[in-house]
Amino acid sequence: MRFADALSGPGLAAVAEFKRRSPSIGDIRPDARVEEVVPAYARGGASAISVLVDERFAGTLDDLRAARAVTGAPLLAKGFFSTEEHLRELRDAGADAALLILRDLDDGTTARLVRYAESIGLDTLVEAHDGEELRRAERLKARIVGVNARDLSTFAIDRATQLELVARTKADVVIAESAIHSRAQGAAAELAGADAVLVGTSLMQAPDPGARLRELMSRPLVKVCGLTRQEDVDVAVDAGADLLGFIFAEGSPRRAPAVLDVPSTALSVGVFVGEAEEVGADLTQVYPAAAGKVRGRHGLLFRGESPVAIVWDQPWDDHDPDHWELAPEAGRLVLAGRLGPDNVRAAIDAVHPWAVDAASRLESAPGIKDHEKVRAFVQEAR
Repeated sequence: MRFADALSGPGLAAVAEFKRRSPSIGDIRPDARVEEVVPAYARGGASAISVLVDERFAGTLDDLRAARAVTGAPLLAKGFFSTEEHLRELRDAGADAALLILRDLDDGTTARLVRYAESIGLDTLVEAHDGEELRRAERLKARIVGVNARDLSTFAIDRATQLELVARTKADVVIAESAIHSRAQGAAAELAGADAVLVGTSLMQAPDPGARLRELMSRPLVKVCGLTRQEDVDVAVDAGADLLGFIFAEGSPRRAPAVLDVPSTALSVGVFVGEAEEVGADLTQVYPAAAGKVRGRHGLLFRGESPVAIVWDQPWDDHDPDHWELAPEAGRLVLAGRLGPDNVRAAIDAVHPWAVDAASRLESAPGIKDHEKVRAFVQEAR
């Protein structure tokens, strides 16, 4: 299978990266062996595998050859390539795709290398890290574009800019690269429009890289909603919640004072009825208004002004016994409505949602979370 085709299916794909060191942090796993890590990535669900072949990452072409010998997954060769000879060497060593970094290449060279790669059966991942480089990639009509959150000159991470660039990218395949350490960070790239994430350091630092990859890409995500106190946010994050919900609907017994402090490894969600307001949340969840009730039934999850998921909920202060059975099978679905530690696993098995959302059944009083119930819910859902 071609590299591009492997990343073009439904859902978020993963390009798992093998590297022993990084110029930004030094040694990561200096004794890592391709023969051990790459098969673990394949077992962990990698759609493709990236191999650093540059000495600055303690890599060589022999690592690419070794990877080819132990996996049939598409291989991306990463390094600093600028000539046709480089590309031919990569293909001969087993690569299915090669990285072209716009920071280091002018448009003429990039176009020439893309054409040559196509002629020898290599895909090319054209990498941008700012708006001007993204415009160059678009002018070059790059089919596969990687948006790197890391500035390779300063090593600084700018995730917000990366997500905005991902949302603007019109390439056939869009990959969010660098500094993804949690399920929520991967989900943020997915909701911005990424087809895949490229993950390396967080996997290579893990005792079991394959298991870590499987955990990072696993679904459903877990949302704890109706948070009103920082201590409850902290417990939910520590338990492993991915999404933290803050309700701003008038009349809700769980109305939040503000979007409280959420770490960069998770996503905040502002919840509204009718019209949303800017409260500084990463995402917005909006329900329709309903006469005589705090909210209507089903809602939508938005990233900015773009709807990115359906929120499938129970009627306000009521119960629909067919709630799970009527959930749509297609599209990105957040399942909500009377979920708790005792039934969330059955709900997941029945509906297979993208995320699960709980609020009232995790409480000791309206707006006050029972910490043991929060921990149990997250554990059962994950």
